[in-house]
This record gives sequence, structure tokens and C-alpha cells, in this order.
Amino acid sequence: MATGEAETRIEALNKAVVDADEKTVAFIQALSDDQIKTLGDKVFWVQGEKTVDPATGADVALPEDAEDVINNNQMRGELDNALAALKLFSKDDKVRAESVKTLLAEPDESKLALVEKAFAAESNATIKSQLGLLRGALLLNSDDKASRLDAVKTLADSSNPATKTVLLARLKTETDSDVKIALAAALAKVDAALAWGDKLGAIFSGISLGSILLLVALGLAITYGLMGVINMAHGELMMIGAYATYVVQTLFQKYLPGAFDWYLLAAVPVSFLAAALVGAALERSVLRFLYGRPLETLLATWGISLMLQQGVRSIFGAQNVGVENPVWMSGGVQVLANLSLPYNRLVIIAFAVAVLLGVGWLIGKTRLGLFVRGVTQNRPIASCMGVNTARIDTYAFALGSGIAGLAGCALSQVGNVGPDLGQGYIVDAFMVVVLGGVGQLAGTVYAAMGLGILNKFLEGWTGAVLAKIAVLVLIIIFIQKRPQGIFAMKGRSAEA
Repeated sequence: MATGEAETRIEALNKAVVDADEKTVAFIQALSDDQIKTLGDKVFWVQGEKTVDPATGADVALPEDAEDVINNNQMRGELDNALAALKLFSKDDKVRAESVKTLLAEPDESKLALVEKAFAAESNATIKSQLGLLRGALLLNSDDKASRLDAVKTLADSSNPATKTVLLARLKTETDSDVKIALAAALAKVDAALAWGDKLGAIFSGISLGSILLLVALGLAITYGLMGVINMAHGELMMIGAYATYVVQTLFQKYLPGAFDWYLLAAVPVSFLAAALVGAALERSVLRFLYGRPLETLLATWGISLMLQQGVRSIFGAQNVGVENPVWMSGGVQVLANLSLPYNRLVIIAFAVAVLLGVGWLIGKTRLGLFVRGVTQNRPIASCMGVNTARIDTYAFALGSGIAGLAGCALSQVGNVGPDLGQGYIVDAFMVVVLGGVGQLAGTVYAAMGLGILNKFLEGWTGAVLAKIAVLVLIIIFIQKRPQGIFAMKGRSAEA
């Protein structure tokens, strides 16, 4: 395995793998790690400060003229495959499953004997099924026609994306007409099985995108839908929430490393308060003088958004900063072979639902919500009833800004955090609010989910750019036919 031409070494490696013991596994790992040297027909294993004989394990002196073993790309690939194959006998189910996945990506017929041995010894039904697929993929390269046909029949029942790749590769090189027909039929069956996973994946991706749009648009539904303020700095309020999450993460890493996995629980209220305070300051210092003048609020908030972006660049730098997922948000649920639901996306969907319920309760069931609805429907009468309208304006704008901060906290868990974070969502957020109906939280939910799912399905057919254009065209057509959005505002406020 250490000396001679690459073909000879690979042949020796494949023979050794079939009946490998712990010493053989360790030696193959050492070869992969470039710890082996040779001199003539003698082999030396360098282990830090000492050198041992790989066969006996005894300490030996390393000759000064010993040469490194050179592993070309082909040899390194074979060593990696051999190590992956040997993990088929690990006591850990996860290690064995990962080994099968690695070998299935690049089937090598020389590993058939080892796979057969692992298949006979496997007790986990799921892994045994995957080993059966791997065995079929290896038999596809057999010289025996009957073996190839049997392998095709086995692989036809698979819903693993790697199986489709294996079948396509074999179809390109197959010369026998009967096997070709069987391969084509198997591909059609595998495609049909994968189609369900693709459709469900598109739906989940749409719901995930819709939940993010919902978080972004909820705050805007208050500041624009209820208060009539065209806030072009809404994206930057999201950015502030994301950077607040980054600051909390940094503090936990420095002062509470043992509790790092729970930093997100502290980041949620901090991101809300940070964005809400900035929003309150913005309303009290600028927007309170511009109510009823939408063009001026648009220009003023656009200028403020530029100032906030530059402020963040001055404090944190122009480069994106990294926000890590807690351990409990890493990984995902494997529903189908080609459908995995990431934990971070599932948490964000649940978080969006919780925020929606909280906002609905606050607006519909609390004294503050009653005042907000009263001021937005008829400001003079609310003032005559003793409501401090200026204070309610500040509270409402701070609430909308705080929700934007929560959206930024959620976005930090699925993407990069940078000064331009909010720019990619502000237009979509306005589309959601306008499409759903100004001031209608229920319409915001329907519009966010509808746009998210529609966008993901169109991406599969047309690509991301054309999907965006198609969605925008559909919204324009819809608004032309129904200017009030999905849910029209009812009552006297609709006539005002």
C-alpha cells in the first residue's frame, strides 16, 4: 500500500480493506495523513517525535534518507473511499449511515465484497436498505448482464437523488439494449418518486420565505398600514435588530461561553428594544412633523436609512459579520431522501407565528391597541376623548420598529448580517402590505405566504430573476383589478 505504482498500491489497498483489522485501519489513516515514509522495501510510521514499525508497532530509528510516500489525487481518492468503507462497521449508526452516503456518491465495484459483508452484518433496517441500494449501484458496473438487470430492478425502488445520478451515468455507457430499456424505466420511476420530494420542498421553502416576509411586513403593516408613514428606513431597523443579535452573541462568547447555546433567548428582547428605541427617536425627532405628507416622509426616511447604514459601517465595518446558530438550531429533520427540513427554518416559522399572535392580541385586545386603532381611524375624535395622540403615535411606531428588529434577529439565523441587510426585503415588504390590504393583519399573512410559495414554485420553472419579475407583474395586475388589496378596509375609515 505504500510502495510501487498507483495501480499496484490501489489493488493492495482494496485487498486489505476486505479483512481489515484495527492496525490496518490505523495504517490507512496514516497514509491519508502523510505520516508514512519508506526506504527501499522498509516502511516507517512517523508519530510525532517517534517512529514505529507499522507491522509490529515497535519503536525504530528513522533513517535520514527515508522518503515521503507520494499520494496523487487518484490515490487520495481511493484512500478516502477505503476509510469511508471501513466506517460501515462502526458501532455508531450515524457514522455507518454517513459512510453509505459517501460511497453511494461515487460507487466503486472494488468495494462490493466489503459492502456485501456489511450488508450481512447490518441490524439497522434503514441502513440495511441503504446498503442494498449501494450494493445495487456497485453491481451496475458488473460484466454480467443478469447482475446489471438485477441491480437496475433494485435501484428502481429508490427515492435517493444519488441513485438517479448513478443510473444516468450508467445509461451513458451501457451498450446492451435490454439493460438500456430497464435503465430508462428505472429512471422514470425514480424521477416520479423524487418529484414528490421536490414539490414538498418547494412548498416548505415557500412557507419559510413567507414567514420571513411576514416578520418583515408585520412591522410595516403598523407603520405604513395603520399610520400611513412610508418608512424607507424599515429595512435598516431590521438591520439594527440583526446587529443587536450579533452584539449579544459576542457578549455571550466572551463572558458566558458555557451558556452560548441560549444567547438567542436574550437576543430576541434586545433586538426588539434596540429597534424600538431607534424607531421612537425617529418618530419623535422627524416623522411627527411630517404626518399627512407621504412624499416628505418617503424622502426623509430614505435619507435616514442611508445615515443608519453608514453609522453601522463606521461601528462594525463594511464587511458582513458572522452570527452562529445555537446547537439546537443546527441540523434538520430528514422527511424524505431528497427533503430535509432545517431546524433553523422550522424555528423561524414558529417564531413568525408567535409574533403574529402577539401582535394580533396587542392590537385587538389591549388598551394600547384600542388607542392605536382609535387614533388611526379618527384622530380628532380620539383626541377629544382624552387620548394623547402624540404619545400613541410614538408607541405605535416603536412597536412597528421593534417587530422589524425581531425580523432582523430571525434573518441573522439564515443569512449574512451586513449594512445592506434590509435592502433586499424592503420592496417585498411593501408589496406584501399593499397586496394584503392596507391596515389588515390578516391580509398581510395571506399575502406573505402566497407570495413566498408562488415565488418558490416559479423559481423552479423560470429561475430566481424571472420569478421576481413574474410575481411583480402579477401583483400589478391584481392591484389594477382590486386596488384595496385582498382584504378591503371596512367602515367609515375606508371612506375617509
